[in-house]
Amino acid sequence: MPSTHHGRKQIELSAGPVEYEDTGEGPALVLLHGALMDPSLWADVVADLSADYRCIVPALPLGAHTLPVHPDADLSVNGLATLTSEFLAALDLRDVTLAGNDTGGAIVQAVLASGEERVGQAVLVSCDAFDNFPPGLTGKVVVFTGKLPPRLFGLFMQQMRLRALRRLPIAFGWLTKRGDAATARWIRPVLGDQAIRRDAVRMLRAMGANKNVLTDLTENLAAFDRPVLVAWAAEDRVMPPEHGRRLAALLPKAQLVEIPDSYTLIPLDQPAELARAMREFLAQTGQGADGGN
Repeated sequence: MPSTHHGRKQIELSAGPVEYEDTGEGPALVLLHGALMDPSLWADVVADLSADYRCIVPALPLGAHTLPVHPDADLSVNGLATLTSEFLAALDLRDVTLAGNDTGGAIVQAVLASGEERVGQAVLVSCDAFDNFPPGLTGKVVVFTGKLPPRLFGLFMQQMRLRALRRLPIAFGWLTKRGDAATARWIRPVLGDQAIRRDAVRMLRAMGANKNVLTDLTENLAAFDRPVLVAWAAEDRVMPPEHGRRLAALLPKAQLVEIPDSYTLIPLDQPAELARAMREFLAQTGQGADGGN
């Protein structure tokens, strides 16, 4: 059963303990973050949407989590998709809106391709897609560092304490225009906890081991016949804007919104614009503020 832990809720799943934030009431939105990120990615969007929606943000074991998972947990994209489906079932969520940004969007695609019936509609926000996995220069460098032993990976990540290095294209510089304070927080768990470093390295190695994971699920993804909002950063330098257009064309009931003046992490760079786009989409799908879940 869910329990309270350090201001968040916590639930025990097959992979281990997972913390999550659960804010607001109404139709349920489950929001997934990317690699080496935590639920605070979505904080400003949640602050807006939680007035009318139940916003649930799990701290997935992607390297900025604070509770290590079991050593044998499957931290591949497909494994994390299975974990997400298990999370939805554990909270008994139905007709949920599943959203993901960055790696979180890759996980959402895998959940949709699996035929998960609990998802009623989805939101893909500037994310890994098709053959862009690991995504861009940023993703390729980070996944390459996962080949290091956890101790050496920790030494590499120590350099990210310096803002000038965090702002490089090989780090977070091409992911966000305005979110450096968040990126500084996200590196703390991997710097301070050996078990989190172990999880992070295993996650990155799993990503590097199956670079075709998103192309392999394209056919099944195209069979997802429920509404999808594809929200893409018009200036994205890591996730090609043409991939947003391709996803919108691939999914039978998708619509595309391009958001200006943002890099990949739209929830940090343009949270108000993203929240507005999500509200409009949810109203169209019958999940507006007056809807139920």
